[in-house]
Amino acid sequence: MKHKRWSRAIAYLAITVSALVMLVPFAATLMNSLKTYKEYTAVPPKWIPASLQWSNYAKVLELGHFGQYTFNSFFVALLSVAGAVISCSMVGYAFARLRFPFKNALFVMVLGTMMIPPVVIIIPHFIIFNKLHLLDTLTPLWVIEWLAQPFGIFLMRQAFMNIPKEYEESAKMEGCNPFQVYVRIFMPMVKPTVATLVIFTFMGKWNEILAPVIYLTSNEKFTLPIGILSLGGQWVGNEQLMVAAALISLLPILALFLFAEKYFVQNHANSGIK
Repeated sequence: MKHKRWSRAIAYLAITVSALVMLVPFAATLMNSLKTYKEYTAVPPKWIPASLQWSNYAKVLELGHFGQYTFNSFFVALLSVAGAVISCSMVGYAFARLRFPFKNALFVMVLGTMMIPPVVIIIPHFIIFNKLHLLDTLTPLWVIEWLAQPFGIFLMRQAFMNIPKEYEESAKMEGCNPFQVYVRIFMPMVKPTVATLVIFTFMGKWNEILAPVIYLTSNEKFTLPIGILSLGGQWVGNEQLMVAAALISLLPILALFLFAEKYFVQNHANSGIK
């Protein structure tokens, strides 16, 4: 019993120390965002400012098209999340529960596309969107997610495969067709996996830089990450404002994770049990 207590104490200590180590960069960034320019550039660094400059955040919100950049990022991220959940869940359900020719071979091909680096397909995508006259619009940033991405398909397929067949058989006895089984029975049972897909998709689209740089040219169409970078010229002599802007851009991701945390943790706990 004593050995077990010591083991638990050591485990908690290791977790606490690890958490503190990971929080140090965030705390340093927060302090930098609340400094004056003189304190921000001081050598040696001054970790805690003499006076907290909360006005830095107000100045950021007043700069350029910051509100428009935020709206664009939300627009792209929300449409991407909706597309990923709908398309990946439907394709994952088909691979997990339906029977059709070459199902396994097609699934292997889908998994194979995960090994293709995203940068390799940028040029083909650019040519396609150019032919469709969709360049300098937000459409190329979200429409891809409505075509079912391989990681999401794999994630949803595994979740659907772990549901006992008895649920499906009972639903069919009640007169449900495959689509009704998918919507009414299976989707409510895989909420933790859906939450995981939502978090990863939202984070990926919210922080994406490469695609917006390639597809967008108009300043008012920029998403938040490249919008912040584009405002760099206005912050010469006030670089601490860029740090404040970066922290503001983290708030939606933090809010989403806190909202979906119980589902996200439940999904990983269930995976460990299985």
